[in-house]
Amino acid sequence: MLHRPSIWWLAATLSVLAITSSSSAQTITVNNKTVAADESNVSPAVDVATGHGGFESLQLTDRVLANLTGLKLSNISLFAFDNDTQSPEPKCKSMPGDASYPSKATWEALDLLTGGALIRTVPLGSACYEGEYYDEARCQFLINNWNDSDTHVPDPSSVMSPLFEGATCEPQDAALGKDCTLGGFPAYSLNVTTVAQIQLAINFARRTNIRLVVRNTGHDFLGKNTGQGALSLWTHHLRDIEVIHDYESAGGSYRGPAFKLGAGVMVYELYEVAEREGYTAVAGECRTVGVTGGYLAGGGHAPVTPIHGLGSDQILSVNMVTPDGRFITADETQNQDLFWAIRGGGPATWGVVTSMTVKVHAKTVMSGMTWDTTTTAMNISDDTFWKAIEAYWTRYPEFSDAKSYGYCRMSALPEGGYAWRAKPLMVPGMKLVDFKKLVKPLLDDWAALGVDPQIEFFEHESLYGAWSRHFPVERVGSPYARTASRLLPRKNWEDKELMAETIKTIRGIVEEGAFLVHYNINADEPENTPESSVNPAWRDVIMFNIIGLTWDADTSEEEVAAIHNKLTNDLAQRLKDISPGAGGYLNEGDVMDPEFAQSFYGEHYDRLLEIKNRIDPKSVFWAPTAVGSEGWYVTGQEEYVTKQNGRLCPKCASKY
Repeated sequence: MLHRPSIWWLAATLSVLAITSSSSAQTITVNNKTVAADESNVSPAVDVATGHGGFESLQLTDRVLANLTGLKLSNISLFAFDNDTQSPEPKCKSMPGDASYPSKATWEALDLLTGGALIRTVPLGSACYEGEYYDEARCQFLINNWNDSDTHVPDPSSVMSPLFEGATCEPQDAALGKDCTLGGFPAYSLNVTTVAQIQLAINFARRTNIRLVVRNTGHDFLGKNTGQGALSLWTHHLRDIEVIHDYESAGGSYRGPAFKLGAGVMVYELYEVAEREGYTAVAGECRTVGVTGGYLAGGGHAPVTPIHGLGSDQILSVNMVTPDGRFITADETQNQDLFWAIRGGGPATWGVVTSMTVKVHAKTVMSGMTWDTTTTAMNISDDTFWKAIEAYWTRYPEFSDAKSYGYCRMSALPEGGYAWRAKPLMVPGMKLVDFKKLVKPLLDDWAALGVDPQIEFFEHESLYGAWSRHFPVERVGSPYARTASRLLPRKNWEDKELMAETIKTIRGIVEEGAFLVHYNINADEPENTPESSVNPAWRDVIMFNIIGLTWDADTSEEEVAAIHNKLTNDLAQRLKDISPGAGGYLNEGDVMDPEFAQSFYGEHYDRLLEIKNRIDPKSVFWAPTAVGSEGWYVTGQEEYVTKQNGRLCPKCASKY
């Protein structure tokens, strides 16, 4: 049961209070009278703070903590802020079964103080397994819709890339006689509806030395939003959107329209509000991605990036809870290091974002074209197909100068030949008549080759029309794929020999069985944008490549290991070899990249690491490939891929 309190409770109503625990229940003692410690007698521990509205006004403060000193748990300091900036000797995170892991009574105290927001994890797929949670109708729904992102979004712990959780409770596996276990899922989730709940949870996790993760919708290609034995902060319900028609940034670098986005706002919600209010927002393609979580913090490319910049370039102000449990604002004039770091320095490492204020822009026309075909459908040879691809790719600089955003995917077909689709190739801000002039030389080349992909042209008055009609529906839920990425710079097209080598290399990767998702995009920094930590490789990109390999349930362990090793140490390395000094996109990168610091953060990594060590000396936050992650590891993992079904330990110590 959830509560939304109207006022902080302890100092106002309880002069003497204590909590005790028995095997069946907890009690509180108020003025020497003992009553049940339940939702009717213990309200959430919050204060109504001034200067903020909505869920951000409900905070944990020193005033509340001062009145919690009568709360007789194992130690009320479990919920206290951290005023000690010393870095203790790191030790492995506590796990269920350890003597140091919080007791049932301690978890119940967290539940009471957060208003009944604590959720014990039951894997979504458990509906298909015999036992307490079996539900035949629910199971059939899950099997039919497991690859739809909307299936996972309402669940507090389900992840859309189950490879990293360990794929321990897939609904389709029940029929194979497998067991459903927690694996890499968190032990508990906290259904966040106030800042105070986040503060209590962070303080609790830090003091009890348990792992803490953050989850919004479950979108994550690297396993950052789950972890065995962890407490997960589920921010999905922080979905307020405030429209500000005339906003002035703290440092004065921007004045114009802006939206204040709660941490749970999804792409489709942002686009819908922007359309209704007459604006264009910078956000992703996948409809249920959380905007202000990993997307913006990681940089975030968008259909309008060529004219408005990356997602991180839009951030004007950030409200967040830091690892010491304090609620702060970071902008151009306060907490400036964090403001710099969180705009491109990646998610899941600086604290928990509660909201971001971002720029929005005037609506603009969107024109482009789509196709979805195969070499068989076009009745062309593989060689002709690659000539058509070369004709397209060699024009990337020209298209990029016109501010194009080209999304394309190709992969080999089991029966031979290739699947090929573009959904879409478009230019924001360009009328269709001009777009057709831009692509006519390419289409003429294709016609000369006998290549007809059955192009469909479009023009819409806004991004929303183009996005809702022409971008593909995402497919999630498979534990049998992994990806890597590379941002290829302009210089790869400025030298003819290097361009030929680039095309040859990418072709070879696809010919050897990888699928390729590639973008023709530029991400120049907009004028008057404050300095940020976004990967410098984005500022010189012409082609963004995502490559991936797949396998299936019948693939042997030896073959799976070989596939993972081939992706990281062979195919991804080939892209590095043709683009030394470039980088990759940290939200869609290779979790096993041995040079992740350079690949995802470039020249900014050293400064980012200094900030990380300063604001989080006790390593409250950790995620694979995040800043500072190199000092920790997850136990019991295969060498070829890091999953989250193990204990998180520091590399310099093993005790816990």
